Amino acid sequence: MSLGDSIRKGTKWLLAGSVAGQFLQFAFGVVLARLLLPADFGMILTIQIFTGFAGMVMSGGMGQSLIRAKNADEKDFNAVFTMQLAMSILIYVSFFISAPLISEFFNNPLYTDLVRVSTLVFLLKPFSLMYNAWLNREMNFKIMSLVGLLSNMVSGFASILMAWFGMGVWSLTLAGLLGALFRNLLLGRILPIRLNLHPNFSIMRKHSAYGFKITTNDFISYLTRESKTLILSKFAGPAFLGLFNKGESLSRTPNEIIMPATMKPVFRAMSKVQDDLDKSKYMLYRAITLLTVYTMPFYIGLWWVAEPFIGTVYGEKWIASAEPLRILALSGIFFNILFPSGVLLDAQNKLTQEMIVQVIKLVVVITACFIGLNWGLMGVAWGIFFGNFFGAFATYYLVYRTINTRLMELVEAVTPGLLLGALLFAVLAVMHVALGELKSTAPSIYLLVMVITGAVSYGTAFLLLPIQALHSESSRWRSQLRNAVKSIGIPR
Repeated sequence: MSLGDSIRKGTKWLLAGSVAGQFLQFAFGVVLARLLLPADFGMILTIQIFTGFAGMVMSGGMGQSLIRAKNADEKDFNAVFTMQLAMSILIYVSFFISAPLISEFFNNPLYTDLVRVSTLVFLLKPFSLMYNAWLNREMNFKIMSLVGLLSNMVSGFASILMAWFGMGVWSLTLAGLLGALFRNLLLGRILPIRLNLHPNFSIMRKHSAYGFKITTNDFISYLTRESKTLILSKFAGPAFLGLFNKGESLSRTPNEIIMPATMKPVFRAMSKVQDDLDKSKYMLYRAITLLTVYTMPFYIGLWWVAEPFIGTVYGEKWIASAEPLRILALSGIFFNILFPSGVLLDAQNKLTQEMIVQVIKLVVVITACFIGLNWGLMGVAWGIFFGNFFGAFATYYLVYRTINTRLMELVEAVTPGLLLGALLFAVLAVMHVALGELKSTAPSIYLLVMVITGAVSYGTAFLLLPIQALHSESSRWRSQLRNAVKSIGIPR
């Protein structure tokens, strides 16, 4: 199988798993939002500030090193597994001892038990990280997607059941542990790799050298993301944090559906051809083009229907999340530049330069959050918007310095998606005017009409407009639609 076929096959499975996983997460999230309070979600997010950092320290970026390495056998995996298991035990003990201090800092005694229970997941992470690295290296995204989907179902149903019986924030904590345990047990039975203790320090040093750069970069990126969580939790409270996070997480849903499905196989492919800059450049711009085209209707749609969507689906207690959702949806296009550019830099081992950009972005986001708090949820959202803008174009500047490229190539890559997005925006603007007061009097009907109109108009424009950069992609979809029509016997 060619490299291109491997990417397409892997992307299909990852995309199918991602779409199904996001649908389940959305469905479970709606039910949990009805059963729980914003403060419950805010408390979990607060704990994840600490556990997320510790998780990066434990992984050490060595999973990425195993994926990127030209050669890696079972000894490599077991040596890395041994090191990560030792670190995970040390991290759990540290959290168990320091849990009362975290509780005192946030002035909430419940955090002591929440931290001690939720951090049990670290004892499962070494297994999960090695299984993921093996699946990514083999580009076996079918198993990754199916097992991920099953574990999400186990975790989701468990959380709803526990929330129904009034377990509050504990329903989120315990269900996450159950899902992680189920996933490890299932992959342990399916995969041929057998994890054993193998303290080979030479192998550990080999993978930790690249892994250290990855971890440092991820740590700075993590601080950029979670600094706002810490600031909002400490200075605005868990309810404010829960509301803001709802809007932000929904705005990133298109990326979370599509990015893993594309970036994992693209990173592995770019790693294989890391010495061929022309192929790497082609993959970069093709990824940006397709990501922009496939995510643009979600960004535009969310901008128009944020308020009726939040009110109809999650209920009135979450309605304040609508405005941050609208603002942050506008910044979605920046991720379509940021993530492919970051993947190329990782494959080219340009992590030190990327690290400098991440540090500057960290300062920008922290400053913007503090300033934005003066204007509430909207102020923080605009601050994050500016941080996303800076991060995307600063990272692309590093790409510009790494490969032989021009700014016009980036403009050409995003133009098809921007053109289709502009047409969609115009159609929805006309429909918004035509619907009149329906948005406030019957929000669910307004939401349904806008979604159907947007989907039909964008899909039609994508399939029929003669956009040269999308010719092969739209032709492939037209062919699949014709085959689908033939298979079910619908006369044309």
